[in-house]
Amino acid sequence: MKKFVAELVGTATLVLFGCGAAVLGGAHIGQAGIAAAFGLAIVAMAYGIGPISGCHVNPAVSFGAFVSGRMSAGEMIQYWIAQFIGASVGAAILYMIATGGGDGAGSMGTNGWGPGYLGEYTMQSAFIFEVVATFLFVVVILGATQKAAPAAMAGLAIGLTLWAIHLVGIQVTGVSVNPARSFGPALFHMPAMSQMWLFIVAPLIGAGLAGMVFKMGLLEDRANDGV
Repeated sequence: MKKFVAELVGTATLVLFGCGAAVLGGAHIGQAGIAAAFGLAIVAMAYGIGPISGCHVNPAVSFGAFVSGRMSAGEMIQYWIAQFIGASVGAAILYMIATGGGDGAGSMGTNGWGPGYLGEYTMQSAFIFEVVATFLFVVVILGATQKAAPAAMAGLAIGLTLWAIHLVGIQVTGVSVNPARSFGPALFHMPAMSQMWLFIVAPLIGAGLAGMVFKMGLLEDRANDGV
């Protein structure tokens, strides 16, 4: 139950702070500020709930951990449930705040691609970006949390990586690398649901590939087998 609550709270926080920066402050802080909000939210939660659940707050991360052999299928599903509920709660809180302002909730910081969406990149570009970015993100997470790595620095490394990914990819997809982060805001901006499939499939492919790399021992210190 502690892990469930931690993942729920952590994912809600990521959506509220990250998407909230886009919805409530995007016009003032710009894309660099939005990227920082996502990265810093992960840093905060990594140290806040990391000792309890590992701070996955992302179904793709949990899937990567499962593929790498670091968690069971049953535990992964429990994490997924908590993460999707948490993302929905975070988005609901953001929606209630945003609709009380003059600009309203807008698109709720949803992910997308194509005509009318930010850089208007193609579906192919969006898919490639999400697979590669998620792969690299999960590689950093699995690498930074293996026993051979300095534990105190893991949260900072992971948060800075997510920050960098957003700096590169906001114009492409708004950056998902996290199916729950995409799902929560889409509940309150239903047109985004038509493209939701990509933000489930691509991150899971990227995370699965990262998990396989660690399962094969290519990036893991087997002398200090990570868990």
